[in-house]
Amino acid sequence: MLFGSSGIRRKFDQTLVETALKVGSVLASQSSDIIVGMDTRTTSPLLAQLVISGIMGCGGTAHAAGIVPTPTVAFNTRTVQAGCMITASHNPEEYNGLKLFNPDGSSFTLSQQAEMEALLKTPHWADWQHQGSVQTFDAITPHKNTILDLINIKPGLSVVIDCGNGAGCTLTPSLLADAGAKTTCINCDTSGQFGRPSEPLKEHLGYLGDMVKKTHSACAVVHDGDADRMMAFDNRGRYIDGDHLLMLFANYLGAKKVVTTSDASMIIEGIAEVHRTPVGDSFVSEELTKWGDFGGEPSGAWIFPKISLCPDGPYAAALFCEIASEWDIASRLDAMPAYPILRQSFACNNAREIATHLGASSPTDGIRIADEDGWYLIRASGTEPKIRITAEGKTLQKAKEMLSLGRDRIRQGKTA
Repeated sequence: MLFGSSGIRRKFDQTLVETALKVGSVLASQSSDIIVGMDTRTTSPLLAQLVISGIMGCGGTAHAAGIVPTPTVAFNTRTVQAGCMITASHNPEEYNGLKLFNPDGSSFTLSQQAEMEALLKTPHWADWQHQGSVQTFDAITPHKNTILDLINIKPGLSVVIDCGNGAGCTLTPSLLADAGAKTTCINCDTSGQFGRPSEPLKEHLGYLGDMVKKTHSACAVVHDGDADRMMAFDNRGRYIDGDHLLMLFANYLGAKKVVTTSDASMIIEGIAEVHRTPVGDSFVSEELTKWGDFGGEPSGAWIFPKISLCPDGPYAAALFCEIASEWDIASRLDAMPAYPILRQSFACNNAREIATHLGASSPTDGIRIADEDGWYLIRASGTEPKIRITAEGKTLQKAKEMLSLGRDRIRQGKTA
């Protein structure tokens, strides 16, 4: 499979270069107007130009947005027929890739991806009399203005912003400043070299808690390489895990129908009706086309259907700042339940076969077994020869019990 759970992604190489050109031509064979954006990686301009060349070579019109967040491309796709973002999201700089979007901001579905892979096998080119064109396109302004119309941050709020030298640099700092916040920016230049590992995990952000305290800020917001993700720190300088951010957003929005992934904590089911999907924001997005007020996954991908069906890090950052200007976030978090979650992974060359044998319709989606007090998830890694177990319980003993049940289930699969 060329596509993963979030578009096409791999280390930069000749295959990726060739794929970019082909993707552009296939997109134009299906859609005449396509917006193309890119993140800050040093290989992104080349790949963007190749996609644009493919679009033009098939007679389409490419709207070149330059360096912009992924959700900015997704938001603006409503004005054209398709969107393409050059990014490897939170992967290291040596990776790159392509994400493809529909006019509602949703990622290409599995069926669309399969159709794209089939079409990539055949060249799609117009003759010399029917070549396409490229136009520059301001994607930032309409996205920013829409967010500003929806957000109300009380004047004087202090916030630390860490864009990780990614595409969020082109929107989030100016967005929050225009919304009235006092900003302290870290890693907010588009250098093409990430000042920290791009994925906004707690272990990559040890300096931010002290920054919140030293600047007397109400919060901090953090992006990954393409700013589709947003994680945060509270007013005491504490990193907020994704499960509690999901619950905080749902509480503030009054969302009663929440879509989240199979690995998210069961705490969300204490305040809302929940539909669960396989791990991957594209699955959450697809479910939200049919059901739900709000959705997200603990990795930091938050989807607000009134903006688009793409995870929107800048909007999430602005909304979080609004919440911080209204609530004592630390106190709200302290009042939320917290259940132990345990994770293990095992090297396994036939992880996919084991997951399938255990009953998974897709090995990387896995199987999730739950009772009233806990659950476990077994899934094959999509990137490594490993099988992973995630387990949660209302008590540590219950979490350990569920983890043990998961291990037993894997052993049964190995010996079958």
